[in-house]
Amino acid sequence: MKKMLVLVTVFLGFVTATPSQTIPKELRGTWVVRREVPTNTISCWGEKEAKKIIGTEIEYSAQRFRWKRVVTKNPDVEAKTVTAQQFHEANSGGGTNSSQVTFAQLGIKEESALQITIRHPSATITEATGEIPGDNVLVKDKNTITFSVCNVYFEAERRTPPQ
Repeated sequence: MKKMLVLVTVFLGFVTATPSQTIPKELRGTWVVRREVPTNTISCWGEKEAKKIIGTEIEYSAQRFRWKRVVTKNPDVEAKTVTAQQFHEANSGGGTNSSQVTFAQLGIKEESALQITIRHPSATITEATGEIPGDNVLVKDKNTITFSVCNVYFEAERRTPPQ
């Protein structure tokens, strides 16, 4: 019985998280960062750094990810479906004064969303983070994604369809 439970757990792990060598079609195309999304988070950035993200473009193709002049070729990509509860638990602190972020704050009305993570070498965007804007996104709908940098959340809209 114990072996069966392990096999079921392993099988379910493959169903929910799919590592890939290409960026999923849902993300391919050019996106423009439109706004900062108000959340209850503690950030390592101030307003000055956050405003520099607004208006920038993020480009995804099957084998490439680009933000400004930072390009990642053939990245390790993971796509998985996360529930609102899973997202909250993974991105919020445990204390009453900790960061708290929810699907509702991000404007996601569904109970689950596709989360795409692009792993890459650390980038020097600011001294505070090695993240690249758009390297870990939630697909809100076919033309809107949300992502965070330094625990500041942003929304981007599709500028061009996938190629």
